[in-house]
Amino acid sequence: MKGRTIQRHFRESLRSITRNGWMTFASISAVTVTLLLVGVFTIIMMNLNKVADDIENDVEIKVLIEIIEDADKAKAAEDKLMTDIKKISGVEEVVYSSKEQELDLLIEDFGEDLSLFEQSNPLRNVLYVKATEPQQTAKVAEKIEKLDNIYQVVYGEGKVEKLFSFLNTSRNIGIVLILGLLFTAIFLISNTIRITIIARKEEIEIMKLVGATNAFVRIPFVIEGMWLGILGSIIPMAVVTIVYYKFYNIVQPKLQGELLQLVDLTPLLYQVNVLILVLGIFIGIWGSFMSVRRFLKI
Repeated sequence: MKGRTIQRHFRESLRSITRNGWMTFASISAVTVTLLLVGVFTIIMMNLNKVADDIENDVEIKVLIEIIEDADKAKAAEDKLMTDIKKISGVEEVVYSSKEQELDLLIEDFGEDLSLFEQSNPLRNVLYVKATEPQQTAKVAEKIEKLDNIYQVVYGEGKVEKLFSFLNTSRNIGIVLILGLLFTAIFLISNTIRITIIARKEEIEIMKLVGATNAFVRIPFVIEGMWLGILGSIIPMAVVTIVYYKFYNIVQPKLQGELLQLVDLTPLLYQVNVLILVLGIFIGIWGSFMSVRRFLKI
């Protein structure tokens, strides 16, 4: 395609945008609202995913070891238990914690009042086990329970399964909402281009009569859709960047040292802005293409 032809197509697309002022405004507004919602939902979903990953990675199995009075036998039993657990399929890590360490953790969490138990420690030695895949925690716990020299296996039975189910459901709902918003934007742009085609029907028929090909007629409409997508992505990118930047700087300092953390500003904002721009261009071009394909009958 020659340079002059390309320039002509771009000029025609820009002319069409200015000529159909209200429809252009309606389309850009629809794309802006849609992409803004997509951007907001994307940031929420990425933060929810991080929270979900942090929670999943923090899920572990607490194995309370049976008390054996003979010190040598107790040490041998604990070593064997650690070895047996490490052999279980799906186990990533096994960490030993003595009853003295467990008491120190309790004192740290609940205060010095528990220091009274230092002379007569009622706790047990513990093994903390992490599964390779957090979703396999329950299965790994069931296998550990069958081993010898175990007093109790604790992993939040029932609650863990509900947690994973809730996190997966939240992710799926977010994906469905984002896809629904994208299809809405494509539909609106498609209708705008269709109205433009109907308004210019006579002009298009004349162009066809003088030898214009279908591609020559269609390309300006596709470029017009691209412009609508780009223009509709500017405000969402600005709003998402400003709002999340301020939100992060207010909330993140308060979460220092906590399990739940926000996704860092970079590369998150860069990724989301690129996503918004690419989606804007895509839904603009795709909406135009579908409209031209269905309604440009010449």
